[in-house]
Amino acid sequence: MPLPSPQSRRPMHTRRVEYRGFQRDDGLWDIEGELHDSKPHAFEIEGEGRWAPDEAIHHMLIRVTVDHTLVVRDVAVAMDSHPHAPCPQAMAPMQRMIGTRMGGGWRQAIERHLGGIQGCTHLRELLYNMATAAFQTLSEVAFATPSDGSKPPVHLGKCLAWDFDGPVTEKVYPMFFRWRPPSPDAAHEPLEQAADRAHPVADAR
Repeated sequence: MPLPSPQSRRPMHTRRVEYRGFQRDDGLWDIEGELHDSKPHAFEIEGEGRWAPDEAIHHMLIRVTVDHTLVVRDVAVAMDSHPHAPCPQAMAPMQRMIGTRMGGGWRQAIERHLGGIQGCTHLRELLYNMATAAFQTLSEVAFATPSDGSKPPVHLGKCLAWDFDGPVTEKVYPMFFRWRPPSPDAAHEPLEQAADRAHPVADAR
Protein backbone atom coordinates (compact mmCIF):
# COMPACT_ATOMS: atom_id res chain seq x y z
CA MET A 1 0.00 0.00 0.00
CA PRO A 2 1.52 3.36 -1.01
CA LEU A 3 2.11 6.05 1.56
CA PRO A 4 -0.38 8.94 1.45
CA SER A 5 0.97 12.02 -0.30
CA PRO A 6 -0.12 15.33 1.25
CA GLN A 7 0.34 17.33 -1.95
CA SER A 8 1.44 17.14 -5.56
CA ARG A 9 5.14 16.52 -6.00
CA ARG A 10 7.69 15.39 -8.58
CA PRO A 11 10.27 12.64 -8.21
CA MET A 12 13.90 13.72 -7.88
CA HIS A 13 15.89 10.62 -6.99
CA THR A 14 15.53 6.84 -6.72
CA ARG A 15 17.75 4.56 -4.64
CA ARG A 16 17.17 0.82 -4.88
CA VAL A 17 18.83 -1.49 -2.37
CA GLU A 18 18.43 -5.26 -2.45
CA TYR A 19 19.91 -8.09 -0.38
CA ARG A 20 20.02 -11.77 -1.32
CA GLY A 21 21.24 -14.77 0.66
CA PHE A 22 22.49 -18.11 -0.69
CA GLN A 23 23.62 -21.41 0.84
CA ARG A 24 26.68 -22.84 -0.91
CA ASP A 25 27.57 -26.46 -1.55
CA ASP A 26 30.80 -26.07 0.46
CA GLY A 27 28.91 -25.30 3.69
CA LEU A 28 29.37 -21.53 3.54
CA TRP A 29 26.80 -18.81 2.81
CA ASP A 30 26.91 -15.87 0.39
CA ILE A 31 25.19 -12.61 1.32
CA GLU A 32 24.88 -10.17 -1.59
CA GLY A 33 23.96 -6.51 -1.48
CA GLU A 34 23.23 -4.21 -4.41
CA LEU A 35 22.78 -0.43 -4.48
CA HIS A 36 21.50 1.52 -7.49
CA ASP A 37 21.07 5.33 -7.64
CA SER A 38 19.42 7.18 -10.50
CA LYS A 39 17.44 10.34 -11.22
CA PRO A 40 14.42 10.76 -13.53
CA HIS A 41 16.03 13.80 -15.14
CA ALA A 42 19.42 14.57 -16.67
CA PHE A 43 22.06 15.09 -14.00
CA GLU A 44 25.51 16.67 -14.18
CA ILE A 45 28.46 16.98 -11.82
CA GLU A 46 30.58 19.80 -13.16
CA GLY A 47 33.94 18.57 -14.32
CA GLU A 48 33.01 14.92 -13.76
CA GLY A 49 30.25 13.87 -16.10
CA ARG A 50 26.63 13.95 -17.16
CA TRP A 51 24.01 11.25 -16.70
CA ALA A 52 20.88 10.69 -18.76
CA PRO A 53 17.47 10.27 -17.07
CA ASP A 54 17.29 6.94 -15.19
CA GLU A 55 20.96 6.17 -15.91
CA ALA A 56 22.81 4.67 -12.95
CA ILE A 57 24.94 7.17 -11.04
CA HIS A 58 25.89 4.60 -8.45
CA HIS A 59 25.61 0.87 -9.11
CA MET A 60 27.58 -1.11 -6.55
CA LEU A 61 27.51 -4.72 -5.45
CA ILE A 62 29.03 -6.62 -2.54
CA ARG A 63 29.18 -10.35 -1.86
CA VAL A 64 30.21 -11.37 1.65
CA THR A 65 30.87 -15.06 2.28
CA VAL A 66 30.35 -16.22 5.88
CA ASP A 67 30.55 -19.48 7.79
CA HIS A 68 27.96 -20.85 10.21
CA THR A 69 29.32 -18.62 13.00
CA LEU A 70 28.91 -15.54 10.76
CA VAL A 71 32.66 -15.00 10.43
CA VAL A 72 33.48 -13.30 7.12
CA ARG A 73 35.54 -15.65 4.95
CA ASP A 74 35.64 -13.68 1.70
CA VAL A 75 34.51 -10.36 0.21
CA ALA A 76 33.90 -9.51 -3.46
CA VAL A 77 33.03 -6.01 -4.69
CA ALA A 78 31.98 -4.48 -8.01
CA MET A 79 31.35 -0.88 -9.08
CA ASP A 80 29.50 -0.96 -12.38
CA SER A 81 28.71 2.76 -12.16
CA HIS A 82 30.34 5.50 -10.08
CA PRO A 83 30.51 9.30 -10.39
CA HIS A 84 34.22 9.93 -9.73
CA ALA A 85 37.41 8.39 -11.11
CA PRO A 86 38.93 7.52 -7.69
CA CYS A 87 35.80 5.64 -6.50
CA PRO A 88 37.04 2.14 -7.48
CA GLN A 89 40.05 2.59 -5.18
CA ALA A 90 37.63 1.99 -2.28
CA MET A 91 37.06 -1.63 -3.34
CA ALA A 92 40.43 -3.08 -2.25
CA PRO A 93 40.12 -2.01 1.43
CA MET A 94 36.93 -4.07 1.70
CA GLN A 95 39.19 -7.12 2.16
CA ARG A 96 39.91 -5.81 5.67
CA MET A 97 36.51 -7.14 6.74
CA ILE A 98 37.68 -10.74 6.29
CA GLY A 99 37.95 -12.32 9.73
CA THR A 100 35.33 -10.10 11.38
CA ARG A 101 32.09 -11.57 12.65
CA MET A 102 28.55 -10.32 12.15
CA GLY A 103 27.87 -10.13 15.86
CA GLY A 104 28.29 -7.48 18.55
CA GLY A 105 30.15 -4.48 17.12
CA TRP A 106 29.59 -5.06 13.37
CA ARG A 107 29.08 -1.37 12.61
CA GLN A 108 32.04 -0.40 14.75
CA ALA A 109 34.21 -2.91 12.85
CA ILE A 110 33.11 -1.35 9.55
CA GLU A 111 33.99 2.13 10.79
CA ARG A 112 37.33 0.94 12.15
CA HIS A 113 38.40 -0.73 8.90
CA LEU A 114 36.58 1.37 6.29
CA GLY A 115 35.51 4.61 7.96
CA GLY A 116 36.11 8.09 6.56
CA ILE A 117 38.47 8.31 3.62
CA GLN A 118 39.50 4.66 4.05
CA GLY A 119 36.44 3.53 2.12
CA CYS A 120 33.23 4.44 0.29
CA THR A 121 30.06 5.81 1.90
CA HIS A 122 27.79 3.66 -0.28
CA LEU A 123 29.73 0.44 0.23
CA ARG A 124 29.64 1.05 3.99
CA GLU A 125 25.88 1.58 3.85
CA LEU A 126 25.46 -1.75 2.07
CA LEU A 127 27.66 -3.51 4.63
CA TYR A 128 25.79 -2.10 7.64
CA ASN A 129 22.60 -3.99 6.88
CA MET A 130 24.20 -7.14 5.49
CA ALA A 131 24.26 -8.48 9.04
CA THR A 132 20.47 -8.60 9.30
CA ALA A 133 20.28 -10.18 5.82
CA ALA A 134 22.78 -12.78 7.01
CA PHE A 135 20.71 -13.53 10.11
CA GLN A 136 17.68 -14.13 7.90
CA THR A 137 19.69 -16.31 5.51
CA LEU A 138 21.08 -18.43 8.36
CA SER A 139 17.83 -18.23 10.32
CA GLU A 140 17.95 -21.85 11.50
CA VAL A 141 21.41 -21.20 12.96
CA ALA A 142 21.14 -17.56 14.01
CA PHE A 143 17.71 -17.85 15.63
CA ALA A 144 18.24 -21.25 17.25
CA THR A 145 18.03 -21.63 21.01
CA PRO A 146 21.45 -22.47 22.48
CA SER A 147 21.69 -26.20 23.09
CA ASP A 148 22.08 -25.83 26.85
CA GLY A 149 19.01 -23.58 27.04
CA SER A 150 20.82 -21.15 29.34
CA LYS A 151 20.59 -18.12 27.05
CA PRO A 152 17.85 -16.94 24.69
CA PRO A 153 18.34 -16.69 20.92
CA VAL A 154 20.15 -13.48 19.94
CA HIS A 155 17.09 -11.84 18.35
CA LEU A 156 15.02 -11.81 21.53
CA GLY A 157 14.81 -8.40 23.17
CA LYS A 158 15.95 -6.62 19.99
CA CYS A 159 12.61 -5.33 18.70
CA LEU A 160 9.02 -4.73 19.79
CA ALA A 161 7.72 -8.06 18.49
CA TRP A 162 10.45 -10.03 20.30
CA ASP A 163 10.03 -8.24 23.63
CA PHE A 164 10.83 -10.69 26.45
CA ASP A 165 7.54 -9.62 28.03
CA GLY A 166 5.54 -9.78 24.81
CA PRO A 167 3.00 -12.31 23.51
CA VAL A 168 5.20 -13.53 20.63
CA THR A 169 8.02 -14.56 22.95
CA GLU A 170 5.51 -16.15 25.31
CA LYS A 171 4.12 -18.23 22.45
CA VAL A 172 7.30 -19.15 20.55
CA TYR A 173 9.87 -19.20 23.38
CA PRO A 174 7.87 -19.70 26.59
CA MET A 175 11.04 -20.72 28.46
CA PHE A 176 12.37 -17.15 28.00
CA PHE A 177 9.13 -15.28 28.64
CA ARG A 178 9.90 -12.43 31.07
CA TRP A 179 13.60 -13.38 31.01
CA ARG A 180 16.00 -10.67 32.20
CA PRO A 181 19.55 -10.33 30.82
CA PRO A 182 22.43 -9.88 33.26
CA SER A 183 23.38 -6.49 31.77
CA PRO A 184 20.75 -3.86 30.83
CA ASP A 185 23.05 -2.51 28.09
CA ALA A 186 23.28 -5.90 26.37
CA ALA A 187 19.50 -6.09 26.00
CA HIS A 188 19.26 -2.96 23.91
CA GLU A 189 22.16 -3.35 21.48
CA PRO A 190 20.66 -3.30 17.95
CA LEU A 191 20.89 -6.64 16.16
CA GLU A 192 22.37 -5.08 13.03
CA GLN A 193 25.23 -3.73 15.13
CA ALA A 194 25.81 -7.23 16.26
CA ALA A 195 30.36 -8.38 15.35
CA ASP A 196 33.50 -9.22 17.02
CA ARG A 197 36.71 -7.38 16.35
CA ALA A 198 38.73 -8.59 13.40
CA HIS A 199 40.61 -11.76 14.10
CA PRO A 200 42.42 -14.25 11.84
CA VAL A 201 40.53 -17.39 10.95
CA ALA A 202 41.57 -20.57 9.24
CA ASP A 203 40.53 -21.01 5.63
CA ALA A 204 37.43 -23.23 5.56
CA ARG A 205 37.80 -24.09 1.90
